[in-house]
Formats: sequence, structure tokens, C-alpha cells
Amino acid sequence: MLFTSLEFLLFFLPVVVLVNMILPRKIQNVWLFVASLFFYAWGEPFFVLIMMGSIFINYLLALKIDENKENRATQRLVLGIDVFMNLGILFVYKYMNFTTSILHQFNSDIVVTEYVLPIGISFYTFQALSYVVDVYRGEKAQTNIINVGLYIALFPQLIAGPIVRYGDIKDQLLERRVTLDNFSEGAFRFLIGFNKKMMLANMVAIVADQSFNMDTGRTVFMAWMGAMCYTLQIYFDFSGYSDMAIGLGKIMGFELPKNFDYPYTSKTITEFWRRWHMSLGQWFKDYLYFPLGGSRVSSKFRLVFNLMFVWLMTGIWHGANKTFILWGIMYGVLISIEKLFEIPTKIKDKKAIRTIYQIFTMIAVMVGWVIFRAEHLHAAWWYVLDMVGLRNGGFIAKTDIFWLREYGIYIIAGLICSVPAIKNVTKTLQSKNLIAYRVVDAGIYICNIVMLVIGISYLVISAHNPFIYFNF
Repeated sequence: MLFTSLEFLLFFLPVVVLVNMILPRKIQNVWLFVASLFFYAWGEPFFVLIMMGSIFINYLLALKIDENKENRATQRLVLGIDVFMNLGILFVYKYMNFTTSILHQFNSDIVVTEYVLPIGISFYTFQALSYVVDVYRGEKAQTNIINVGLYIALFPQLIAGPIVRYGDIKDQLLERRVTLDNFSEGAFRFLIGFNKKMMLANMVAIVADQSFNMDTGRTVFMAWMGAMCYTLQIYFDFSGYSDMAIGLGKIMGFELPKNFDYPYTSKTITEFWRRWHMSLGQWFKDYLYFPLGGSRVSSKFRLVFNLMFVWLMTGIWHGANKTFILWGIMYGVLISIEKLFEIPTKIKDKKAIRTIYQIFTMIAVMVGWVIFRAEHLHAAWWYVLDMVGLRNGGFIAKTDIFWLREYGIYIIAGLICSVPAIKNVTKTLQSKNLIAYRVVDAGIYICNIVMLVIGISYLVISAHNPFIYFNF
């Protein structure tokens, strides 16, 4: 079930929220857990059994680790089993097809598998794994399987994050309050996310798809416009989902972590990844980078190895495709260079150099998204060649002007909304001119409600796209 579907908006969500509000506190977790299973099973009736199996096994293994606090060897063994189980399931459903297709090229007797990827398996597997690791590190295991199940399967963040740490939400599982302020804030946050998806991501996606689907005749102008549109699309698509997830959580009394912080304002590649998909970045830091030694290592070689390994794993996490591997390696190289030459520190007080490097950062991010979006490495290479005019597409064509004229307003709106311009204006007005602030604030609410109505009308005619990160 999609957040941007009539079934969710008009039936599932109102029923879940209403029943949750009238139920006694002791039963709310049971209700939300059952509702979350139904939410997932709506589109994945078989795969919900895999998720339930994951919940049950991780619950038991965490208890086993907690029971053996005095026996570190047993704890390590159980943790090893848990890691093998979680990554094994992830490998079978996400990477087996890719692996067997490569092996088939060397040995035709090897059958290429055709496993269907369960939606959100990377997200809920990482949450389940982090729970057991945290118990191994000293966190008290949860004895109520419903609470563990709700932590892993809570429907707002189930299929595309943000990835939630158990320690951040354990108290909320046992005790939380829904206030009128939280409810209204959550509803507005959901509204913002819905409009990001429907009115920005889906509209610029039309231009991005047109550009990326061109095999020949793609001009320099169209290549850059398509890359810019996909850069905006993936941001508003994913941050829109995260906003909806955080808003839904707040409506039900949960505080989910922030996942985006205006990443396209970043001045360096390192800063970009502190602002983009923050929960995933923090997960890899806590459970892979720091255990490897992080940046506190004795040699630069080891530092580069740690960074390259983590970014290789980040690329692989996104999917079984050579493009994701190259994308991860690209960021590993760029961030390693920034670390080795201390670029963020050295350019901090040099305005001109900082501005030039910020432009380079955004170009690198856009090229990275081209690699990320391309179906295969050749397509990525051809697209980059088109961006620099090294194929025969020319600089600009009449059709490019058509696409710019038809969708330019959405590109401009996307550029404005991808930076904190509106946020800064309202904040300034709030401190200096209360009347003007209230007028602007009311205008923002009205605009979002109008866009909600337009977005729902798009749903009625089935003009919507699934979220990009459902693929991961």
C-alpha cells in the first residue's frame, strides 16, 4: 500500500488513527502491529511471512544474547548466527539474481534465478539487525514480541525508512502521548511530504524519464536538464516519503529521526552525506565504519580502506547492479580525497575557493545521480558524454525548449524548495514582523491544502508514480 494512494488516504489511515486514539494504551501496540502487517501484506501477501519470520528469529536471538551476559563467547556465536541469517535473507532476495547471472556467463549450467525483491527488505532487515547488535552491546532485550515486531514493522517507516535505532524508540514503545500540537504538526508534516512527492517529484520525473530514455539525439541542454530533474526528483521523492513517515509517526506519538537536511546546500561531498539519507549514513557509521576503526587509525592506507569499504557496501546496499557499485566507489574516492587533504577544513575561511568547490560538489552529485539512475554502465557513460557534448546530439533542440516551457515552473519550484529559502524568510518574519509572519504562514498552509486537493485529483485519474526507494 502506498502513502500516495486513495486506499491509504481515505480508508486505512483514518481507521488506524481513529482506532488508535480510542483504544487503551496497553492495546495500542497490538493494534498498530496488526495494522502494520496488514499495510505490508496489502501489496506483499507472501512476503509479509518473511518479515514476520525475521521478527520472530531476531526476537529470540536477542533474548538469547541477553541471557548470556556472562558468556561473551556464546553471545558472539549467537550474534554471528543473527548476522548470517539477516544478511543471508537479504542476499537471496536482493543479490542472488545478480550473482547467478554473472556466474552463468562463465558456466552455462548455472541457472539464473528470478527472485522477486520484497519491498522494504533492506530497511527492515537493517533495523532488525541493529536491534540485536545493540543488545549485544549492552542494551536490554525486549521481552514482549509485539513491541519488537512494532519496532521493526511500524508502517510509517517500514518500507523506505528512516532507519530507526531501537535505543531511540524503546521508551516510546512503552510510553507515549498524542497531544493536539503533535497531531497537527504531524498532519502538516505529512501534507508537506505528500505535496513534495505529487507536485514536485512526479512532475520533474516526466522530464527526467524523457531524457534518460533517449538512446540517441540527446543534446547537451537536454542531458543537463534531465540530470537536474532527476536530482530534484530523487530528493523530493525520498525526502517526501520521509516527511510523510515522520508526520505519521508524530500523529501516533512516535518521534522518528530526521532523514534530510537540505543536502543540496552542501559545500563539500562529506557535508552532502551528512545531510542526505542521514539515518542510513548513521547506521553505516555505527555498525560498520566505527567497528572497522573509523578515522582513528594509525595509517592513511587503513583510513582509505575503511572509507572505500563502507562506500562499496553503501553502493551494494542500494541494489545488485554495477551502476550502484560504481556510484558507491565514486563517493568512496571523493570522500577519501577530502579526508586525506582535509579539504573541508582548508577551504572553510576561503570564500572564493569554497564557492568553486561547492559548485564542483553539486556537479559531482548530479553526475553521481546519472550513474545511479542509469540502467547499466554503458548508458551512464553515454549520458555523461552527452553532458559534455562528446556525442552527436548537438547543444540544444526545439524539443528541449518545449520541455523547458512545459515543466520549467516545476524545476524552478523544485530549486527554491530544495534550499531553506522559505524557511529562512518565515523565521525572519516571525522575529521581526508578527503580522506578516502570520499572513505568510497562513498562505503556506492554504497553498499546501490546495496542492493536496490537486494531488488527490491526480490519484483519482491514477497519475502517480511509486516511490523510488521502494526499489531498495
